Amino acid sequence: MEDEAEVYDGIRAQFPLTFGKQQKSQTPLEAIHNATRRSTAAGTASSNTNDLPSLSSSSKAWLDSLRNSKDANPNPKFRQDENSGPPPQPSEDEADAMVGPPRPPPGSGGDEEDDDGEVMIGPPRPPPGLGSEDDEVMIGPPPPPAGSGLGESDSEEESQEENRYRIPMSNEIVLKGHTKVVSALAIDHSGSRVLSGSYDYTVRMYDFQGMNSQLQSFRQLEPFEGHQIRNLSWSPTSDRFLCVTGSAQAKIYDRDGLTLGEFVKGDMYIRDLKNTKGHISGLTCGEWHPKTKETILTSSEDGSLRIWDVNDFKSQKQVIKPKLARPGRVPVTTCAWDHEGKCIAGGIGDGSMQIWNLKPGWGSRPDIHVEKAHSDDITGLTFSSDGRFLLSRSFDGSLKVWDLRQMKVALKVFDDLPNNYAQTNIAFSPDEELFLTGTSVERESTTGGLLCFYDRAKLELVQRVGISPTCSVVRCAWHPKLNQIFATVGDKSQGGTHILYDPTLSERGALVCVARAPRKKSIDDFEAQPVIHNPHALPLFRDQPSRKRQREKILKDPLKSHKPELPITGPGYGGRVGATKGSLLTQYLLKQGGMIKETWMEEDPREAILKYADAAAKDPKFIAPAYAQTQPEPVFAKSDSEDEEK
Repeated sequence: MEDEAEVYDGIRAQFPLTFGKQQKSQTPLEAIHNATRRSTAAGTASSNTNDLPSLSSSSKAWLDSLRNSKDANPNPKFRQDENSGPPPQPSEDEADAMVGPPRPPPGSGGDEEDDDGEVMIGPPRPPPGLGSEDDEVMIGPPPPPAGSGLGESDSEEESQEENRYRIPMSNEIVLKGHTKVVSALAIDHSGSRVLSGSYDYTVRMYDFQGMNSQLQSFRQLEPFEGHQIRNLSWSPTSDRFLCVTGSAQAKIYDRDGLTLGEFVKGDMYIRDLKNTKGHISGLTCGEWHPKTKETILTSSEDGSLRIWDVNDFKSQKQVIKPKLARPGRVPVTTCAWDHEGKCIAGGIGDGSMQIWNLKPGWGSRPDIHVEKAHSDDITGLTFSSDGRFLLSRSFDGSLKVWDLRQMKVALKVFDDLPNNYAQTNIAFSPDEELFLTGTSVERESTTGGLLCFYDRAKLELVQRVGISPTCSVVRCAWHPKLNQIFATVGDKSQGGTHILYDPTLSERGALVCVARAPRKKSIDDFEAQPVIHNPHALPLFRDQPSRKRQREKILKDPLKSHKPELPITGPGYGGRVGATKGSLLTQYLLKQGGMIKETWMEEDPREAILKYADAAAKDPKFIAPAYAQTQPEPVFAKSDSEDEEK
């Protein structure tokens, strides 16, 4: 037996470890991406203009190319031969002398020798039908190969015209977990981690590399209890992120969600905001410096913008007070850096827009001040990378494009963009040919939450993409490395982050986690729950006895409950009134026998006193006997009735 085992081990060692093992069945990528494809078909979107568009033109062209490749002959040379007609037949003399298989058709490249047996020199002869010395001269480009469908219709030309922007939106996944609208979004520069903040006071962290197809977050934070999340921003090195809530203090977290520090709160009783160490009211927005990893910018409802040093949480570096038409405190609703970090823009609550250039000796006086840029609060500001254009979004339902060289009048105003959330922003595409923004759902509207794409050069609407039929779109982003579009949605009862991508255009990100199946549970994952037959035998599982009956019994006992004596009402003896109408047993017995009669309640007190008047006059006992001999007899005047009548 031992020899057989050794022989088996020696033979087994010659084979790889995977030899003989059954391979796990893997779902093909095509089936996985078909499961995440947006539901509405392209035909319904084109026939019904009111329906929400869901299938992008890029994915439609991709599907058409797949269908054509299946129908067409994979070898283009033979396809040309089929179109040009049957191959030429050999002559009778050559057919008699032919031995072996027939010659390949001319132009296929299989002939090494010509008819005379000499070696061919130069390029092969063109196939018949493409123009030769004997045929007519061809004028114009050669005909397209079969299966291309270029001459059939102009539908593909239109789709290519639509797809020249290459918007990745054929497929969609949703990162869920929030119970209210998602108001903040941040994707790190490498595209591996996503942060989402919501009105449910929590921040969720998602990791594409460690996430499977269930799309669950790996960490949940609550920065400040009872305060909504207003904004999230990654540092330039993506090792820390800034969290801005409705409180007056911003927080810094590391990449794994651990708190690194919290900025100080200012003294609310100091009137001059420049003398306070921090914000005194709730924050509205905050952005990390695009180049410097130690500098951040925050704006607040107290009417100031502040620049902070991340290494010093006790005080700010600079306080910026916007220019106001009237003295007072007007909240700063949003703020933004330009791409070089040399310019700051702020949206003021009175609808004005102010821009400061960071230069030596600069102060709170703005370099550019646009009064009444919007008729309502500004919710988002975004600079272009070349520093020439500024986009602004407002509660008034408009998006405006501004030229920073001439800020008196907006270049273009896009209306009919409902906005109900103070965090609605604008984002650029990676090449900045497009910019996009989200819309909110109105009560009487049936369009739902949309993503609207605009051409930067032509300043016109390119496409509208339906994200959610019932939820508003708040934040949006187009990541340059992933080439995927992120859009946060939600309402009062739900919230999520939609990720739009195209398998042929996008990279990593959603493609990684969608194709990763959840890990199957092994035997080690199951834990046997111990069976407790008599849980009350242990004091840990024993229920506490109810003391309700005992308390009721004590309340009924006048001594234990220390019940106070009731006030005296009605007649009684000895100052007490009881059931026996007397406090002593003798009194009770005398009453029952009739020896004690209570007559004082029935008699007139005046008559009871006067009945002793005669006895007192005849036999005085106290004061009267001492003065009986010397006391004069009183003489009373008698009234004269005649005088009274007069």
